[in-house]
Amino acid sequence: MPRKFKPGDWVKVKGKLSAPKMQVIKYVSKRDWIFGLVNNDSYLECVWYKSGERKLKVYHQNKLIKVAETGGLFQTFLMPPNLSLT
Repeated sequence: MPRKFKPGDWVKVKGKLSAPKMQVIKYVSKRDWIFGLVNNDSYLECVWYKSGERKLKVYHQNKLIKVAETGGLFQTFLMPPNLSLT
């Protein structure tokens, strides 16, 4: 199976609106429990931050979609500028 992503790509889980935006770290080897074969090209290790805590998880590449907008892992809240008419 060809690799769909490369390290540094921004991805989300398909079908979940509340899924966090994650960054691809690397492809990892995972043993298929049915056939016992090692798969090197299908599973991705992804990282995201929630409440300042780093989270890591391994996903199959077919469960992820690439996110168009890129950005940092931390959310920043910008205050709108104060407009005065006087």
